[in-house]
Amino acid sequence: MEKTIDESAQGSALTLQEKKTNGRKLYIESYGCQMNFSDSEIVASILSNEGFNTTQELKEADLVLVNTCSIREKAELTVRKRLEKFNAIKKDRPHMKVGVLGCMAERLKHKFLEEEKIVDMVVGPDAYKDLPNLIQEIDEGRNAVNVILSKDETYGDVAPVRLNTNGVTAFVSITRGCDNMCTFCVVPFTRGRERSRDPQSIIDEVNDLWKKGFKEITLLGQNVDSYLWYGGGLKKDYDKASEMEKAMAVDFSQLLEKVALTQPRMRIRFSTSNPQDMTLDVIHTMAKYENICNYIHLPVQSGSNRILKEMNRLHTREEYFELIDNIRTIIPDCAISQDMITGFPTETEKDHQDTLSLMEYVKYDYGFMFAYSERPGTLAERKLDDDIPEAIKKRRLAEIIELQRQHCQERTEQHLNKVQEVLIEGTSKKSDEHWMGRNSQNTVAVFPKENYKVGDFVMVRMNSCTSATLKGEAVGYSKNSL
Repeated sequence: MEKTIDESAQGSALTLQEKKTNGRKLYIESYGCQMNFSDSEIVASILSNEGFNTTQELKEADLVLVNTCSIREKAELTVRKRLEKFNAIKKDRPHMKVGVLGCMAERLKHKFLEEEKIVDMVVGPDAYKDLPNLIQEIDEGRNAVNVILSKDETYGDVAPVRLNTNGVTAFVSITRGCDNMCTFCVVPFTRGRERSRDPQSIIDEVNDLWKKGFKEITLLGQNVDSYLWYGGGLKKDYDKASEMEKAMAVDFSQLLEKVALTQPRMRIRFSTSNPQDMTLDVIHTMAKYENICNYIHLPVQSGSNRILKEMNRLHTREEYFELIDNIRTIIPDCAISQDMITGFPTETEKDHQDTLSLMEYVKYDYGFMFAYSERPGTLAERKLDDDIPEAIKKRRLAEIIELQRQHCQERTEQHLNKVQEVLIEGTSKKSDEHWMGRNSQNTVAVFPKENYKVGDFVMVRMNSCTSATLKGEAVGYSKNSL
């Protein structure tokens, strides 16, 4: 429908142009997965072209955006508390606008805008290029919303503005959306179907990061191992591609190799992997290139075959063990981390013990463990009763956390008395006289500063440790710093 702009709207438009010329302040907060933090950098880039400068001072912001997560109830509660604070500040800054981005935006758009009236703008993960139009809407006094999911948007043509950067590490998004319909997960509904980014745009971004002094990148996706570029479009439509497109297709192991060869002195990580999609090709590629870190985040969610089936996880306990065995054989010093959900509907004590025994088999280096919380709109919410009492969930979670703590200690101790390469990322949180960085296995290491600087690759002898941190002394520069 054609818009009619009255005099007051013309005045608002003029003010918008003046503000675009003079610059407005954007304050953005991100919650949830690494993909949300990467998306916030895309948003900052798009808005920088509209005259917005990012600020870390909330009280000087003209536009406040919160990039949200719907994976767990706690994340949503945190966002709601932040929105309350933003609205309290708006009382003293009536011109300040507040917008919600990301997964909560798609799920709660009507509630935020129409029922609770706590935001001015709601923008879904695939609609960030529409932000200039939406901001004009709210500048003219109207609420604005766009949560339409896309079949092809990857933001591959947007150069992200690096937010809160250490100048050393950066995220590079390679896929969007997810085709796996895990019954506990909202991602397929809030981020849409899976599509992959043009590999050349990924290589270009990696090269640009290297030129700007970055030394490590993490390739990001809801499920990186199912990356598949065949010219664009949804992965599920690959079967419809031409024979030429299929012949030129690039899968994740091939992309990983391209990135490793493009910048052989840059360290490469990736996240997140799905056990059902990780292939031996990926593991062999990791082993082949020294600059690909020996670390895999490999969520399992449960050790029980019965619960895995209820979750619609398309792997069994035994298949997961086989994958772990292959990783340990091909990359003996590879670190592995997990996501684990306890208290999933119908989970019995035997199911819980199966999870503990799986953890004993793998002995993860790290873990991210949560009690199940029912998420509206998921298959589990529609089909399963959340029937595990909170007290049992908490007890089982405590047991899982305690076992993981023991395994963290064991795994960290395995690095002692070894000399390992560490990339310096910044000053230690506990001592201004020590550097902090990570080894290839993603374990944090701290050591005296001496004459090194942020961004240096340093060889460090590991002398002692806590369950999560190595303590050592530098013995010289790594060959990557020479």
